[in-house]
Amino acid sequence: MSEEDSIYDQIEIEDMTFDPTLQLYHYPCPCGDRFEISIYDLQEGEDVAVCPSCSLMIKVIFEPEDLDENLKKVPAVMGGATVAVSA
Repeated sequence: MSEEDSIYDQIEIEDMTFDPTLQLYHYPCPCGDRFEISIYDLQEGEDVAVCPSCSLMIKVIFEPEDLDENLKKVPAVMGGATVAVSA
């Protein structure tokens, strides 16, 4: 069975919720958990969000420019840790 055969649904990125702290887009899954995909995976061209609790996957429909506004919300990261900037 190919990945395309396993796709539960196709969801527009505008219908997903973005969490700037976790840098993830998420969408409710029928199992009660949620599908997740990182903004960086989307930047790299990945378009399949996976539910960590079940085998369902969704295809995320988006254009690269759809990510620009939320990329501005992502905290600055250095060496894998969030960097606090003070004035």
